[in-house]
Amino acid sequence: MCATCGCGTADHDHHHSHDHFGEHSSGGVKIDVEQDILYQNNLLAQRNRGYFEAKNILAINLVSSPGSGKTTLLEKTLLDLKDSMKSCVIEGDQQTSHDADRIHATGTKVVQINTGKGCHLDAHMVLHAVQGMKPENESVLFIENVGNLVCPAMFDLGESERVVVMSVTEGEDKPVKYPDMFHSSTLCIINKTDLLPYVPFNLEKAKEYARQVNPKLEIIEVSCTTGEGLDKWYQWLESKTLAGSAIT
Repeated sequence: MCATCGCGTADHDHHHSHDHFGEHSSGGVKIDVEQDILYQNNLLAQRNRGYFEAKNILAINLVSSPGSGKTTLLEKTLLDLKDSMKSCVIEGDQQTSHDADRIHATGTKVVQINTGKGCHLDAHMVLHAVQGMKPENESVLFIENVGNLVCPAMFDLGESERVVVMSVTEGEDKPVKYPDMFHSSTLCIINKTDLLPYVPFNLEKAKEYARQVNPKLEIIEVSCTTGEGLDKWYQWLESKTLAGSAIT
């Protein structure tokens, strides 16, 4: 949560309340402000969700820690499916447009959101990006969140699906270290499986930890380098699209 990770700045409307934390020692004030932030965010998330439902847009919130390979996975997906899937992308980063430039090079419409010192996207940012982007009906909107497994778990963006990406270069205990993120996701992609022979990563243990946190979590193993497993990811996307954008 922002109050504990220290991302609260006046850069965004929902953050400025954090200035009060230094003025009060009462834990009650902190909790009240956090609840208010989440309440306001959730109202906007519902607005986003209604918009996505009306236009039958499959909105996917891609979350992970830094360096998991989210952007590479997204690049590969957009290139491989460009003839069969209408898509657009919202790119969230603290600074730079490097990832948005990579996505733009695939020929996909992309909007960059720089959060400054903020460590997550919120529903308000997504609302503004979508208003400018105007995604097509029957399309897929990929929202690549800021690389962080803590704060993004708390902020509903109005997405249809939340997909958490972890790589074999991270510890297999990521799901139990950051349970909120894995508990709130519907799919876990374990990326960079081509590196398994070279890193001390227990794949089965990682899956066990993930299912311990979320028994309903689907898990797909992929390598963007070799292409292994990408077909399962594409099948998952297709199934969600065919299911009326998987919006419940």
